[in-house]
This record gives sequence, structure tokens and C-alpha cells, in this order.
Amino acid sequence: MSVQFKIMKTNKPPFTKETAKAKVQAAEDAWNSKNPESVSIAYTLDSKWRNRNDFFTGRKAIVEFLTKKWNKESKYKLEKHLWSFTDNRISVRFEYEWQDAETGQWKRTYGNEHWEFDPEGLMKVRDMSANDINILETERKFK
Repeated sequence: MSVQFKIMKTNKPPFTKETAKAKVQAAEDAWNSKNPESVSIAYTLDSKWRNRNDFFTGRKAIVEFLTKKWNKESKYKLEKHLWSFTDNRISVRFEYEWQDAETGQWKRTYGNEHWEFDPEGLMKVRDMSANDINILETERKFK
């Protein structure tokens, strides 16, 4: 079992500030691995996602979505920051940079995510909103 998955699975609701921060850091680390299968195991089998204007359910759909995402978004680097939390919910703000694999254009994405967890600590709902801006390679924050 990966360390990231252990952290995601062992930090179960109700969350404290420390366990919520650890959950956010584990998610950041997992997403920066750019391994769709590894990322997907932190979610319930029937996890419901809204990612911008995409709506889908389940781990298979998560793997398909992330595979497509990271094929397009090369040189992806993400930072997540705890925004707030309750017993079984966490909200984060994030930003990431990536290079469009087709055009070579560098972009920075800013957004928010709202997460809801089951009693075992797996994410059952992920609701994400984001905006992209074009940047020059010299404007990159994350290298």
C-alpha cells in the first residue's frame, strides 16, 4: 500500500486541523505523481465528480479522466492549500501550472475543490471549479 493511500485511508472523519491538512497534502502528492490508478484508489468505487463542466461517477471514469487530462497537461505541477473543513468535508484552493501538449502554451490554473468523505476516509464527492490563464514560461512559479 502506498504511503499516499495510507494517509488518505487512515485520516478518517471527523477531521481535525492536522488530519485535514495531512489529507490535503496526501492529495497534492498523489496528483503530482500523475498516476491515474494510484490517485483513483483514494476515492469510493462510486465517487461522484464535477470537474469544471464534466460530471462522472466511479473509479474507472476517474482513471479515464485523469489519463486524458495528463496527456494534455504536460509538465503538470500542483499545489493544494486547506481552505476549511468540517466533520467529513474539506475545501481546498489550488493552483497548478502545465504546458499544453498540443500548442506548447504554458498555463496556470486557479481553483477550488469541495470534498466529502465516507466513514473510511475515501472521497465520495469531489466538486471542482477552476479558471486557466496563459502565462509565459518565464512567469512559472513551479519548476
